[in-house]
Amino acid sequence: QVQLVESGGGLVQPGGSLRLSCAASGISMYFMGWFRQAPGKQRELVGAITNGGIPNYADSAKGRFTISRDNAKNMVYLQMNSLKVEDTAAYFCFAATASHWVVGKRVDYWGQGTQVTVSS
Repeated sequence: QVQLVESGGGLVQPGGSLRLSCAASGISMYFMGWFRQAPGKQRELVGAITNGGIPNYADSAKGRFTISRDNAKNMVYLQMNSLKVEDTAAYFCFAATASHWVVGKRVDYWGQGTQVTVSS
């Protein structure tokens, strides 16, 4: 059974940092990454990382967010710096086979989400 379990969300002040973690079980060497969804908005891609550790980011995340992974631990991380109020959202970890992601950004598995709230 495949599970993606996120952790690390919470309340942070503007300009602060958070590190989200996603523990995967039942799969290995998938492309993985993060989406986010703010209230009333569509889910949007934050970024993804290949099974070889090469990340790609949405424009909104470039320069502030870093995605990394530890294949030995089957973990993926999202380091978020210089957080803004508009980064407030539920953040979802995902996993996809390489072919599904490269061809059509099709997600195979989702985590349950973790809430990030940026507020003073």
